[in-house]
Amino acid sequence: MKRILVPCDFSSPAREAYKLAANIAAKNNGEVLLLHVINIPVVYDPGLGGLPYTDPTLLEDLEAAGIKNFETLLADENIPAIRSSYQITNGDILSSILEYSEDKNIDLIVMGTSGSSGLAEIFIGSTTEKVVRHAQVPVLAVRQAPAIDTIKNILLPSTLSPEHANFMNKVKEVQDFFQATLHVLLINTPSRFRNHAEANEALKAFAIRYQLKNYTTHLSNYSSEADGIIDYANEEQVDLVLMGTHARTGLAHVFNGSITERVVNRIQYPVWTCHLQ
Repeated sequence: MKRILVPCDFSSPAREAYKLAANIAAKNNGEVLLLHVINIPVVYDPGLGGLPYTDPTLLEDLEAAGIKNFETLLADENIPAIRSSYQITNGDILSSILEYSEDKNIDLIVMGTSGSSGLAEIFIGSTTEKVVRHAQVPVLAVRQAPAIDTIKNILLPSTLSPEHANFMNKVKEVQDFFQATLHVLLINTPSRFRNHAEANEALKAFAIRYQLKNYTTHLSNYSSEADGIIDYANEEQVDLVLMGTHARTGLAHVFNGSITERVVNRIQYPVWTCHLQ
């Protein structure tokens, strides 16, 4: 997590994302790269033979406003002094984030969220969900930045698959970074039900297979995976949720594509997602 990207629209959730990213960077001597994407409509001007045309004056005004907002953000005395830089570009928001992440060899993308309001329509409703599904690096969605030294209980909802070694290596790296306890959660649903003995045996085998340390295992019966994850996190007041995703199908092979979006939208805790290989 040395090179951290924060897509920024200067909203309160985006500032929270920058705050968390800056604290992570301060802890591991990393750097934060801020990206503001201007997405203005392209007009097809008949006078130019129907060619696409963007108002240069509007673009200049928006870029100037972006620079001013970045200067204010970077001057915040409540955020630790770190190596940071910013860039303003224009175009499609999702494509710009993904291309920038690849070009700059980003290790982690931190994005602000606000549930069903604020950034929901722009970020959660489309961009964050798509970034989570398509980014080749982990994505950390945050509503309110916690102090990183308070992140001591990490929830890992899992299908207990034996095929996710790369993902689990990253999970253990995150656990080690925060020096936290890992709580492995198996959601028992009616469609994929295991009796108590089978479920506990599977949880035990999962922990042994991936050589987990400082962990606990939990079994919860629920009608849906998302509700089970959210309710467990709220009841136990975890500090961070780790979730595996597929590029187009959401959480693991057991979960459908709406699970990650629902959890990120509704949960109050930061959610770290990473592709399952």
